[in-house]
Amino acid sequence: MILVTGGTGMLGAHLIFDLLQSNQRIRAIKRSTSDLNTVRKIFSYYSDQSETLFEKIEWVDADLLDIYSIEESLKDVSQVYHCAAMVSFNKKHQKQMIATNVQGTATLINACLHMGIKKLVHVSSIAALGRAEKGEKTTEQTPWKDSDKDSPYSISKYQSELEVWRGIAEGLNAVIINPSVILGPGDWSKGSPSFFPLIKKGMKFYSHATNGYVGVRDVSKVMQELMKSEIRGERFIVNAENLSYQEFFHTIAQSIDAPIPSIEAKSWMLNLGWRLAKISALFNGKTPQFTRSTARSFLNSHEYSSAKLEEAIGFEFTSVRKVIEEIGELFKRNS
Repeated sequence: MILVTGGTGMLGAHLIFDLLQSNQRIRAIKRSTSDLNTVRKIFSYYSDQSETLFEKIEWVDADLLDIYSIEESLKDVSQVYHCAAMVSFNKKHQKQMIATNVQGTATLINACLHMGIKKLVHVSSIAALGRAEKGEKTTEQTPWKDSDKDSPYSISKYQSELEVWRGIAEGLNAVIINPSVILGPGDWSKGSPSFFPLIKKGMKFYSHATNGYVGVRDVSKVMQELMKSEIRGERFIVNAENLSYQEFFHTIAQSIDAPIPSIEAKSWMLNLGWRLAKISALFNGKTPQFTRSTARSFLNSHEYSSAKLEEAIGFEFTSVRKVIEEIGELFKRNS
């Protein structure tokens, strides 16, 4: 039996779909209020037997902050994929993210140690890595340095990793992955899928800053390969390519036959933008989607190396262009 946390998210849903293809027994944690329609939709993208596959999942209601419900969900389980995390770049969500991402991970690690789980694969993020010197690529060895530029999300993911390392020190067989921006179809209103409707609606701006990207199916494959391997107590960056936002947005626009963003976003525009979004939120009561942290990400270049992973398991990534083209086709058919 395999347990997946975060099974209602984009990565978790793709991972469960892939595991079901090899006839694995899957138990997935959800909240009592979770909407499973996105999982069903993702399954339908890849199979005409999607509902039959979906019915094979054993869904259990559990709370990552409640060790008793987690230990109950771990009964008869030998492997755990920890995909659950709250993602937000708004400082007002920091306490909630610390609770969900850090304390939730600590609870799961403690339960895995107590229940004698054979192996855990923890999904961290490139946000939990240190910042490389200018002109260099970030690797697994790049040291973390506390900074007032760290987003609440970065802090929560870094501290979550520390809980996994603690578990490893206490005898847990675990591996950590640090994916870059994960690209895949899912809920088109949030996360990386939201770039497609945003550009379709005519977003005009781009920047020359770079970031790392990887397809969701590749992340799923990497997780399964690491689970099957003898590798333990290691972390791996999972990044297919480093692209500028200009290249990234250009490729998305081409994939969905939309206008290509043509105006370079200057720092003053982005700084004005997040301030206006914050002011607007005071009046409409909505959480601003564009924050100081997201503005910084559009200005600062980061490049990541997956050399360690490629050497360890011989993994070959799907090109980001191909990934985007496949997502674009699904978006055009389903939006």
